[in-house]
Amino acid sequence: MKSTVVKIIDPIGIHARPASKIANEASKYKSEITFIIDGRTANAKSLINLMALGAKTNNKIEIQAKGVDEDDAISGIEKVMKEVKLI
Repeated sequence: MKSTVVKIIDPIGIHARPASKIANEASKYKSEITFIIDGRTANAKSLINLMALGAKTNNKIEIQAKGVDEDDAISGIEKVMKEVKLI
């Protein structure tokens, strides 16, 4: 299992557009990808789960990936989050 911690800088937090891009990116990988905030978890492949997590500005999110392509999954998710200016 691999993990990283990122800090949300978007003033709105994780909203529909970036959540959709994250879920699409996460779906490309075989690994299980989970977002964790304050003990609450969300499957990163699910737009609804990501939105329900309610990540706000300055929240720190632990991104965990477990599986055969976990390194690529973490890198890909971070790249997308930077592209949409979440982190």
